[in-house]
Amino acid sequence: MLHPSYSDLMKVVNSGVEEGEEPVVNSRYSIVLATAKRARQIIARQSKGDLDVRTVSKPLSKAVAELNEGKIKILPEEDETAEE
Repeated sequence: MLHPSYSDLMKVVNSGVEEGEEPVVNSRYSIVLATAKRARQIIARQSKGDLDVRTVSKPLSKAVAELNEGKIKILPEEDETAEE
């Protein structure tokens, strides 16, 4: 079993959503995409030398931990395209 579970991660991500609003994440697929994207960012920072490789655990584990701690935020798709 994964720790934290998908449902736990979904609760963390959707914790800021007020009642009556549509949740930011409503599927496991969205969680997987968000953690994979963050893991790629971590890998890119390691390759640039911004992060010490010895201090960072596996990139995907780090991404899941950051998501669970609320350090990263998943934006709805319409917000994401507006930023580009």
